[in-house]
Amino acid sequence: MVRYTWALANLVLAIAASGLDDTALRRQKYGGEHVIGEPEVYKAACPDYQHYAIFPHRPLSSGPLALPYQRPYIHCRTFTSPVVEKVIEDLTSRMKNKDLARLFENAFPNTLDTTVRWHVDGTQKKPSRSVAPDGSWTGAQSFIVTGDINAEWLRDSTNQLKQYQPLAAKDPKIKNLILGAINTQTEYVIESPYCNAFQPPPPSHLPPTENGQDDNVHPAYEPSRVFECKYELDSLAHFLALGNQFFESTKSSAFLNDRWYLALETVMEIIREQSESTFNVSSGKYERNEYTFRRTTNVGTETLNLGGLGNPLNAGTGLVRSAFRPSDDATILGYLIPANAMMAVELKKTAAILKEVGKDDLSDALTKRASIIRNGVLEHGVVTHKVYGDVFAYEVDGYGSQIMMDDANLPSLLALPLLGFVDINDKIYQNTRKMILAQEGNPYYLQGEGFAAIGGPHIGLQHAWPMSRLVQVMTTDDEDEILNGLTAVLETSKLGLVHESVHVDRVYDYTRIWFAWANSVFAQTILHLAAEKPYLLFGEDASPYLLEQIELS
Repeated sequence: MVRYTWALANLVLAIAASGLDDTALRRQKYGGEHVIGEPEVYKAACPDYQHYAIFPHRPLSSGPLALPYQRPYIHCRTFTSPVVEKVIEDLTSRMKNKDLARLFENAFPNTLDTTVRWHVDGTQKKPSRSVAPDGSWTGAQSFIVTGDINAEWLRDSTNQLKQYQPLAAKDPKIKNLILGAINTQTEYVIESPYCNAFQPPPPSHLPPTENGQDDNVHPAYEPSRVFECKYELDSLAHFLALGNQFFESTKSSAFLNDRWYLALETVMEIIREQSESTFNVSSGKYERNEYTFRRTTNVGTETLNLGGLGNPLNAGTGLVRSAFRPSDDATILGYLIPANAMMAVELKKTAAILKEVGKDDLSDALTKRASIIRNGVLEHGVVTHKVYGDVFAYEVDGYGSQIMMDDANLPSLLALPLLGFVDINDKIYQNTRKMILAQEGNPYYLQGEGFAAIGGPHIGLQHAWPMSRLVQVMTTDDEDEILNGLTAVLETSKLGLVHESVHVDRVYDYTRIWFAWANSVFAQTILHLAAEKPYLLFGEDASPYLLEQIELS
């Protein structure tokens, strides 16, 4: 509190010294093209956003919830874009529900406003002695933190940037930021492909953050480079997704350099290693997995059993092991179906890009692996439930065991259509959706007097995740389900931001005030509805709003 008050007081003094009042600052739209004075004067006084976000700020929305304005002052924002400001103005001015509009106004730019810890555009000239012989850390670079933790998760950062991808063709700054994010993830994957969360890049000269854990991991990693080393298959799929989305939006192959190809080769090697069974197919003898993880902890989901190996997995499934889930909780059975589904989709998309740039052999190899994984999901990941019929299991082991549940974090079973693995009307998916959105079918579907949604073991049995309710909104055509879901999330966001999780009986009991990924999923949900069902947001006879068609005046 003292730190917050002192920093804010300094900021007020800086504003006063400049002659700009609060109203003038809030009028500074479109990436700061009207900013007066030296931004660094203000940045030195900017409060930590984690402290800033705890308090409601004016002006309040004109709706019944009176939601606060939670964007930092323009001088305190970590990245700005005129196109992003245009989108905010376009949508909020048309949205009928002014509380919903305010939440979008805060959430859509949250990643840019608060989490771009370091970005260079690649044009800076470096002394020849400072350029690594292998070409690492060259070109544009972007370090995108998850929010209140000063580290970058591959999965989180890809999802945090997703709503800006269609704007990359409109704004060179956004394009360069995302290109930098691809390049930075590339270096992370090359150096520590089994790890999920990373420290600031060495060229940034930002200090690393201790995670406070006692971990014993193989392969070993450098703690000054890695924040946490939980092997999650979906982290590597998200690395591919970041490049795939960029290419889809811009048609630019600027990220397809030698370093990226090395990272892709590394991903394929990890897939090969983690497709091996626990026991040798020919001899039946135990074979130690390349990756092991042991943490000193009294929380069972934070480490792997059997000395860091996890439970045995069978051969011949076509599936790829994931030691941890996208929630960072340990898998029970290592063949995590949503992660495999996502990897199959992203490998196929990457293969199409490689085909387009003339890398036919590499493209064919990725296509073949994608097909093997997809067939493995359909053969081993689909089971017959006595109530719901044929459904997707959450985890399997290839021996016939399965875990029947879903978790809020993406990728999830609920999100399979959003991943591109199945159509929303697919019969098996619809059966699965009914199962995982019912307490009778999913032990982590949590409901109470204040909120209902899928949660997971990461927080506990009374905290559901708004993120999963938003995925529910994006995977249905039922308008009542959509509107109820939006209302439910809105009413858990009284501080003007979307939380990681909320207590199902007491929505003021939440985890993480500043969790950029959740805000991005909310923004993506609003953009999805603006394109597909605009009348639900803008009123009857409203025309769709498409990011690809935005024009700056």
